[in-house]
Amino acid sequence: MSEAPTGTLHHVELWVPDLGRAVTSWGWLLGALGYEGFQDWPGGRSWRLGATYVVVEQSPALSAETHDRLRPGLNHLAFHVATRAELDALVDESPKHGWALLFPDRHPHAGGPDTYGAYLEDADGFEAELTCP
Repeated sequence: MSEAPTGTLHHVELWVPDLGRAVTSWGWLLGALGYEGFQDWPGGRSWRLGATYVVVEQSPALSAETHDRLRPGLNHLAFHVATRAELDALVDESPKHGWALLFPDRHPHAGGPDTYGAYLEDADGFEAELTCP
């Protein structure tokens, strides 16, 4: 891996209750955003873009079976998308890969009138935000 500037995010690790579901949803989304498969082991997978990678792992040390983004801890991961057309295409394709659109009544301006984005939730309650200029 190449050197990265101080402060660059190294990795994010999501502990998931079902690895297969996570690979279906996160694997598709991360691949569509330009991440490439990085690591693969019986309990997890990871995808890398530049110096940053994202891990999904079904750990035997899980203390609960569900994730609640409204509790203390991780609320969501947010990703840049270059164009509105690309973001719209991702939203259109996302249900085929286990994602549901949050706040559909306010989409694509759920973040406010000066924003253009999408908030997606996977079957396990993890949220991904997509945002573009």
